[in-house]
Amino acid sequence: MKRYCLALDLKNDPALIAKYEEHHRNVSPEIKKSMFDAGIDNVEIYRVGPRMVMIFEVNDSFTFERKAAMDAANPKVQEWEALMWQFQQPLPGSQPGEKWVVMDKIFQVKKA
Repeated sequence: MKRYCLALDLKNDPALIAKYEEHHRNVSPEIKKSMFDAGIDNVEIYRVGPRMVMIFEVNDSFTFERKAAMDAANPKVQEWEALMWQFQQPLPGSQPGEKWVVMDKIFQVKKA
């Protein structure tokens, strides 16, 4: 199983951050299904202040290009993304229109 870590910022407003977290406690079955259909087997989001890190664990069917095409064709996902963008803001140095940015792994240690 492959893992990706992505980062994104929220708007630095405690009320907006609380609302964002509330939305994530009630993610619709259609949004969850869209992730599974794209080959994502597990998703976790962590937050400190306005900075978020999302971890994807994916199977062999996953590619970012395939997921983007599936998302573009899914009105429920487009509605969700528009809603979430009200709370989110791009990371400094992001490309125009870029939301979640894939992070580079710089360290790992594993017990043998």
